[in-house]
Amino acid sequence: STAVSLITLTTGGSTGREGPVVHLGAGISTWVSDLIKVEGISARNLLGCAVAAAVSASFNAPIAGTIFALEVVLRHFAIHAFAPIAIASVVGTIIGRFFYGNATEFSLGIDSVLGFYYELPAFIILGLICGIIAIIFIKSIFFVDDYGSGIQRKYKIPVWLRPAIAGFLLGVIAIKFPHIIGVGYETTAIALVGNFELSTIIVFVVAKIIAVVVTLAGRMGGGVFSPSLMLGALIGLAFGLIATSIFPNVSGSENLYALVGMGAFAAAVLGAPISTTLIIFELTGNWQVGLAVMVAVSSSTALTSKFIDKSFFLSQLSRRNLNLISGPKFFLLRDKKVADLMKFNHLDLLIDQKLNEKIVIKNNNIASTDSLELALNVFEGSSIDYLFVINPNAGEEGSNILGVLYHLDVLKLYNNVLTRSLQEEHS
Repeated sequence: STAVSLITLTTGGSTGREGPVVHLGAGISTWVSDLIKVEGISARNLLGCAVAAAVSASFNAPIAGTIFALEVVLRHFAIHAFAPIAIASVVGTIIGRFFYGNATEFSLGIDSVLGFYYELPAFIILGLICGIIAIIFIKSIFFVDDYGSGIQRKYKIPVWLRPAIAGFLLGVIAIKFPHIIGVGYETTAIALVGNFELSTIIVFVVAKIIAVVVTLAGRMGGGVFSPSLMLGALIGLAFGLIATSIFPNVSGSENLYALVGMGAFAAAVLGAPISTTLIIFELTGNWQVGLAVMVAVSSSTALTSKFIDKSFFLSQLSRRNLNLISGPKFFLLRDKKVADLMKFNHLDLLIDQKLNEKIVIKNNNIASTDSLELALNVFEGSSIDYLFVINPNAGEEGSNILGVLYHLDVLKLYNNVLTRSLQEEHS
């Protein structure tokens, strides 16, 4: 994955570098967890440490790195997780500064201070606009990805040819619009100082969305954070140019809107309003626009959440049948098998009671290889107290019954998992 992302970014793929960095850090933490045989809460905290260090080193943003790991990865703010993650974030920042210095990624051309509280409604509107475009952006990526998969299956296109076709299409677009290839930080920096005309901005936004969709749907590597920053800055600048021309006496500078738009759009895509707001502050080194950014981020994420059940990341995982939004408590039941909890006591008696009721046994069983999550769903959909555990590779005779799974045992295990999960999130 890291190698694919590296090739994509170095050859002009229209994605971001931050996603692969975080993914690499998460992969290393998983390897270390397996090496030192750590699991459960400690393994998840170690994962949070790796992600925090990766984000902090990449953005030179230690506060945002810490909050990002807690908000997006662990999805809770427990004290036991905060200390190691904060330390890892600081260490990541120090290492990043050792190699790249203590400079922020972007600088603002003029003083972007919120001078008029009359502008707050404008920032709410900007947030809503960013939310609408973010919804279109996310849905377009998934739609084109599904469409590409359908074409690939229909015409039996080799796996290796799909990114090649995407690269060709991206190159065709870049001939006319070279600004849309790559990470896009140069274009973002220009937008933050307001050096674009309105017509150019509109064209760039459309072209960039198409380029990102083609890159990701083509199964090339990279993330969406950098493109989100670029798109948000361009959308904000376009809104600012219009707003300042209509209300010149009660509006601030255009680049203030570019900065606010950058935060609002990125937060809507990532589904991480707190850490995104902090990242914007630390990226620009400007903490005086807090009210504007918070208002726009709030409205953009609120709107997006109404139409996108999960963030872009969680939606990606859901499309791969990995539902993380419910938390780790649901994964234990999914990972554990029926064979892990089945019992053998009273098995002979239960079988004797059912010998002449094979149809009942047939409808009152579950395979030993099935998950406890499936078993719990079966129990909840019926009034039975136990299920016969059968060998999935054998027939339907009584001799193939391996054991019995009791509803009460599954509920006890689930209750223990919930208790440990609550302790982890609130300790």
